[in-house]
Amino acid sequence: MSVELVNYLSGFVTRQRLENFEKVLDSRTRYINLVCEDIYQSHNASALIRTCDCFGIQDFHILEKRNVFEVNPEVALGASNWLSIKRYNDSGGNFSPVFDKLRSDGYRIVATTPGRYSVPLGELDLEKGPVSLLFGTEKEGLSPRLLEEADEFVRIEMFGFTESFNVSVSAGIILYNLRMKLQNSNADWHLTHGEKLSLKLDWLRKSIKSCDLIEKDFYRKIK
Repeated sequence: MSVELVNYLSGFVTRQRLENFEKVLDSRTRYINLVCEDIYQSHNASALIRTCDCFGIQDFHILEKRNVFEVNPEVALGASNWLSIKRYNDSGGNFSPVFDKLRSDGYRIVATTPGRYSVPLGELDLEKGPVSLLFGTEKEGLSPRLLEEADEFVRIEMFGFTESFNVSVSAGIILYNLRMKLQNSNADWHLTHGEKLSLKLDWLRKSIKSCDLIEKDFYRKIK
């Protein structure tokens, strides 16, 4: 039924938008995703979402402990409409079930941290399997509890006095490098046909005014 519904709703958007959907879906990936802990500045939250969309990263996980993740529309520029965003809230900071689920889905948990056990970004082997990248708060970075959840550690090499980048800048550097590496790898990073169909349906619904009424009309017609 999804195919028929997608075909029906496609008649309510322009050909240019449909072509753009197809182009973006061909480059979208779930091989890499982001997991962000307690981001509290809205411009950073929004920049992270915008960066994910620009580099074709579909899944964005938000861990809320003390801070609520808020998006600034002027910074995000609508990018949140195109991502699959999942929020998890636990004031005690117990997000182990989130990581258990990611591992069961085949992801390696990779913490971004300048610690001595981390490897340079260029040494992260993407062909070993999909990765979930952990990013921490603006000031403290990743909490000790989340660092314990990590399977691997990666860092951006520094050449100045400052020890770290702003979280949104770090994400931009890391995602650009890994996305380029992924493009040239043998990893199977493309979305499946079913994933593309599901996302296209979601994007159509967000693009069409009063789409719920149009869908009701569709189901009436096929009865």
